[in-house]
Order: sequence, then structure tokens, then C-alpha cells
Amino acid sequence: MNQFIKTYLPNVSEIPDEFVKATSQTLYMTFWTALIAGVLGILLGVLLVAIGPRGILENRVVYGVLDKIINTIRSIPFIIMLPLFAVTTRFLVGTTIGEKAALVPLIIGVIPFYARQIENALLEVDPGVIEAAQAMGTSPFGIIFRIYLVEGVSSIVRVSAVTIINVIGLTAMAGAVGAGGLGNLAISRGYNRFQTDVTIVATLLILLLVFISQFISNLIIKKTTH
Repeated sequence: MNQFIKTYLPNVSEIPDEFVKATSQTLYMTFWTALIAGVLGILLGVLLVAIGPRGILENRVVYGVLDKIINTIRSIPFIIMLPLFAVTTRFLVGTTIGEKAALVPLIIGVIPFYARQIENALLEVDPGVIEAAQAMGTSPFGIIFRIYLVEGVSSIVRVSAVTIINVIGLTAMAGAVGAGGLGNLAISRGYNRFQTDVTIVATLLILLLVFISQFISNLIIKKTTH
């Protein structure tokens, strides 16, 4: 096996430690982005459903403002968002380089995307169930926690899987500006130094992370589907 790697992946065989470090950086960015943006995205998504048209706490003015803000942020390409929020990133973490600095634009970029996904997922909940709960005198918070989040759990898992896959792709893009991770390794070592084998292996590792996250989400969806 070692001989095979040295023969067909000569550049990869020289930097195994860098691959381990890059993979850990990608996992670091993915985990913290998914956690922080996940919590805030769910809260924002639930709020959008609650105050949206025919929502249990309908407020068209606030919904309209949030809707426009979300659409605006989602319209900004992530590669532009990285330098756009450089000042904010430097203020929060003291630097604009590295995996910790990448968390700021990653979280800002993912929250509106995930919130919209959550909104769409919760809108799939049967309106009849919600009307029945209201007729029984269930409070708005009760409807949110007992109806929306319970009945929509499989849809939430599904959109969460899509979001995590998107996050993994964004971490690779963040590598283009020195955020670290497998994307950075593929560009700095693979592309810039014409080490094609490094680029290929880094890409395969990114795909492996995507497949693993998709596999886990499929298992959870099967468990939570009524």
C-alpha cells in the first residue's frame, strides 16, 4: 500500500501530516458553522413561519423586512462575502486568516440559507393539525414546539443535511483566501504547485465527508419518518 501511494501519489506521500491537519480544519469549520448557524437558523426559520402570511403570530411588516434582508444576504456570492466582512471578522477574532476567521463569514452566509430551508420545511406541516391545535386553545409557543418542530422533524433533518453539505463546500471555497482546510490544501499545494495528486486526494476527502454526512442524515430521516 505504501509503495502504491509513493508510486502514484508521490506528492501526497510526502505530506500526510498536512492532510490530517487540513481535514481537522475542515471538520472544525463545518462543526462550528453547523452548530451556531444551525441554532440561529432554526430560530429565524421558526420566526419567519410564525409571523409570515397566515402564521400564528402574523406580522407582515416584520416579515417583509426579514424576508428582504435574507434574500439580500443570500444573493451575495460567498467568495465576495469573505472580503466584504473582513472588518467584522478582524474585530471579532482579531485576524482574517485561518479557520477561526472563516467562521464569521461562514456563519453569516449560512444562517439566511438555513433559515429559509427551515421555513420551507415547517410550511409542509399539515395546516389542519395546526388549526386543530388552535381550536383546542394551544398557545403559539405550544404550537411551535409541539406541532411545527415535532411534525416537521423529518423535513428539518432533510434540509439540515443539504445545509451541511453546502457548508462543506463553502469551507473549501474559504480555503481560497487562506482559511485552511482541504480547499486551501488543494489550491496552495495542488493547483499552485501543479501537484495534481494532492488536488485529487483533497477533493476525494471532501467528497467522503459529504457522503458520510448524507449517509448519516438518511439514517436519521428513516428513523424520524412517521
